[in-house]
Amino acid sequence: MSKLTTVLALTFGCLLTLSAQAVEIRDHHKEVIGKDCKTCHDNGIKQFPSDQACLQCHDVDDLAEQTARSEEDKWQNPHNNLHYGKELPCQECHSEHGTKKPLCSNCHTFKYDKHKE
Repeated sequence: MSKLTTVLALTFGCLLTLSAQAVEIRDHHKEVIGKDCKTCHDNGIKQFPSDQACLQCHDVDDLAEQTARSEEDKWQNPHNNLHYGKELPCQECHSEHGTKKPLCSNCHTFKYDKHKE
């Protein structure tokens, strides 16, 4: 019986640790969604949010305008670029619960100074 108690205690402890980590969200999202994870995690809590969940609040055309570059560098816009246009999945560059290296930096050396993970 003590083995079962130990296993249950360890399982419960792990679950508490996982749920505590998931609560850490950025301040600008806390104001909007509070602690309702399902607002963004529309495919389930253990899945990445869909792009549709992000686009409920964020407009891709507005994002492309905000991140537009000069005419000579116009395809370096992360929200409207040569490879993906405006179709790059949000999760490729953005992560709510930790830092993430932008997908473009795998091949390109330019910087996105205003990048929010």
